[in-house]
Amino acid sequence: MNEVNVPVITIDGPAASGKGTIAERVAAALGFHYLDSGSLYRLAALAALEAKADFADPAALEAVARSLRPVFREGSVWLEGRDVGRVIRTEEVGVAASKVAAVPGVRAALFDLQRNAAVAPGLVADGRDMGTVVFPEAPLKVFMTASAAVRAERR
Repeated sequence: MNEVNVPVITIDGPAASGKGTIAERVAAALGFHYLDSGSLYRLAALAALEAKADFADPAALEAVARSLRPVFREGSVWLEGRDVGRVIRTEEVGVAASKVAAVPGVRAALFDLQRNAAVAPGLVADGRDMGTVVFPEAPLKVFMTASAAVRAERR
């Protein structure tokens, strides 16, 4: 448990390993909140693109990340009153997300958002650094992997 004694389950793993699907289902089954950390980086990227921020300026990207006030509801992500769940999954935003994720100030800003997501009754957090960096004290940490053969069989 973390400082506020809220149970946190982390599910780490590489992209396309199924961690998001599993994390969302576990959260629903337990009645916990669900955190998709990758969506936060995509939100920061979208906000930076829309603000026409200079991607070569780490301070500008950090400022955008610190201004984020995302809302997760109805199975989607909302930013400034609009559903951006589909927009953040576009290739353009994905490429930009890789760039903002490399900025230490952005990572620090999003770290705070992630930590603040740990509220009652509990949290299931999915992302590459959830169990090692963001919630190292989580009592249950899962690391998922998947092979291409397994993914092909599910189709």
